[in-house]
Amino acid sequence: MGLDGAWAIAWMQASAEVVAEHRVELITLDREIGDGDHGENLDRGFSAIVPKLADQPADASPADILKLAATTLISTVGGASGPLYGTALLKASIAVSGSTELDADGVVAMLTAAHDGVVLRGKAESGDKTMVDAWTPAVDAAVAAAASGATPAGVLDAAATAALEGAVATEPLVARKGRASYLGERAIGHRDPGAQSTAYLLRAAATAAEAAA
Repeated sequence: MGLDGAWAIAWMQASAEVVAEHRVELITLDREIGDGDHGENLDRGFSAIVPKLADQPADASPADILKLAATTLISTVGGASGPLYGTALLKASIAVSGSTELDADGVVAMLTAAHDGVVLRGKAESGDKTMVDAWTPAVDAAVAAAASGATPAGVLDAAATAALEGAVATEPLVARKGRASYLGERAIGHRDPGAQSTAYLLRAAATAAEAAA
């Protein structure tokens, strides 16, 4: 079963819930190596998305919902997270434009485009201790899962699991991008907040997909 617009709406709703639930945690992670506004900014952005979802037509496509979320985040969230996640979702919406449902390959295309959007906007690469360290393994896992015949929900589950592993793996890294890079070796031992929030958002996507299956 493919993932349609209703799934995308459920994903954004689940994302808002998980961000609200972990808002303080994300603030704390960001305070340790950044400016402490990551959780607050994401909570504000996803909270702004939710009321707009009710106005979407019944035949809204995944691309429609992703574009709505992207433009809302870009317009309402300050700091780095708004432009980064906004660009990720905007590139994702373009990648799946014209599809009423996403199969496993469609999910891979969506995640790959989101990853590339983050890299393009943030000018970061794997190992820099940023959200790219969660997005890259997520895409790799999604590609492998799709190639093995996994369902769209299975592809997202693999991506979410790999994203969390990637987030954990940022802890021993020295940051090379963003405010955390000013800390040098003092950033070692702290998890990147963007990588952690990426893991939460992809798990929300997988949870919504499992519910739709």
